[in-house]
Amino acid sequence: MTSNKIREIALSHFAKNGYEGASLADISAEVGIKKQSIYNHFKGKDELFLTVFRDAAEREMQFTESYLLSGSKPLLKDLLYNFLHSYSKRYEQEDDTRFFLRMAFFPPVHLRGEVVEYSNKHLDTIGKLLEQHFVTAAHAGTIHPEVTAATASAAFIAVLDGMFVELLYGNMESAALRLNASWLVYWRGIRNN
Repeated sequence: MTSNKIREIALSHFAKNGYEGASLADISAEVGIKKQSIYNHFKGKDELFLTVFRDAAEREMQFTESYLLSGSKPLLKDLLYNFLHSYSKRYEQEDDTRFFLRMAFFPPVHLRGEVVEYSNKHLDTIGKLLEQHFVTAAHAGTIHPEVTAATASAAFIAVLDGMFVELLYGNMESAALRLNASWLVYWRGIRNN
């Protein structure tokens, strides 16, 4: 139970303050234990951070898979557009998402390799899940015949990445404005007229 509580509180601290700004003393105080007690559960700050990061990455993947593999069959345009907006809302409401994205873009230097590996795996999985939708859309004539499923998926990931950057550097309003502009150009570019 204490290990889970430490992870929960650490997530909040890492999401708010980053790796460097989060302190084990603050985390342990909020959990209600002595700092030394954290070492009964984790070897140190690095192990705690990586555990929390892996947990957050897993929950982000569950969201992605749940959304993109749902049994409902919305129009491709709606599926993609709503996925972008759902992710934007997650960023606003979920510590997992804020933490995962912040660390994906600004990992602690000494843990960069492990963090980047998880982040790339996440984007690759999104791309593969999207490709299935684009293959179906290509067979239905929804996307332009010159646009392959792989190209449509890669371009969508670029729109998603752009939204992530705007969420990290800007605010929800500017992210929404740029997302809508990117979406308009993206959809016009891949759809079959």
